[in-house]
Amino acid sequence: MSTSSDRDILNIDEAAELLGVSVKTFNKVLHAEALPARKIGREWKFSRRALIEWVGAGTSTEFYRENGESSSASGREKHETAARRSAGWQIELD
Repeated sequence: MSTSSDRDILNIDEAAELLGVSVKTFNKVLHAEALPARKIGREWKFSRRALIEWVGAGTSTEFYRENGESSSASGREKHETAARRSAGWQIELD
């Protein structure tokens, strides 16, 4: 019997486990990103190799660019972005 670590095609639970995130987080990424996937019937299927390549092809700058941040952002803009992200944390920013 093969285990999920031996399989090339994964279901959503196995794909989330491969990436080390919860199924809830994986679902959010699935809906927000261009994940390599196919829906067959009612189930999503994922290629182990394609998911690993997808993660490896990404860069941190893509995340920051998509969220309205850039390396040329002014100090005020960076502070405002940090304040928005931490609004519920009740911390004080310098």
